Amino acid sequence: MDAIALLKADHKTVETLFRKFEQAGRNAKKLKRKLVDQIVRELAVHAVIEEQVLYPSIRAKATALEDQVLEALEEHHVAKWLLKELENLPPEAERFEAKVKVLIENVRTHVREEERELFPQVRKAFSPQELRDMAEALVLARRAAPTRPHPRAPDTPPGNLVAGAMSAVLDMGKDALRAARRKAEGLSPSPAPRAGKRSRKTRDIQQEGNGSVEDMATESSYLM
Repeated sequence: MDAIALLKADHKTVETLFRKFEQAGRNAKKLKRKLVDQIVRELAVHAVIEEQVLYPSIRAKATALEDQVLEALEEHHVAKWLLKELENLPPEAERFEAKVKVLIENVRTHVREEERELFPQVRKAFSPQELRDMAEALVLARRAAPTRPHPRAPDTPPGNLVAGAMSAVLDMGKDALRAARRKAEGLSPSPAPRAGKRSRKTRDIQQEGNGSVEDMATESSYLM
């Protein structure tokens, strides 16, 4: 698989999630929240690997495509702000659906421009072997990519490489904390604790959240 095929596969994955969201019933709040969590993760990772590998490679070798790359970076920037706002927005929120719809519209436009305009020119500018090498670089970048959006972080080298590594570590902590909380929420029903009392398991999780995991998740402003 070369770089273009790999990125197109990402696009298809995200489009599948978009369609599932659009087909979900009006009251399918939990399903929509789950789908948005997946969308946030997929797009956050996809944006980072393009910014770390694809776009710098294009700018280095195909200078005629510079303007298209800069436009793509700005489209990423807008999308990341929407992703950041959706990251913890309750599905019951008044603007939840509207934000997701705007995100979907923007991403679909971005994907259409990449696949119809940018990618064909990239295929002409790079040899088949270079595109295969780029795919390998994209796979390696994906393994170390942040799983959450960081719209204030740099999106061009070398700044994005350093910020990406730091953000990835922070995101691992946040993901672990979220998983623990959702696991606690999904426990078998039991009588609700009286005011002022908490279950031992919930207390342990909250204590863990107040310790090293949340400390690690405290980011400097440019990583938010």
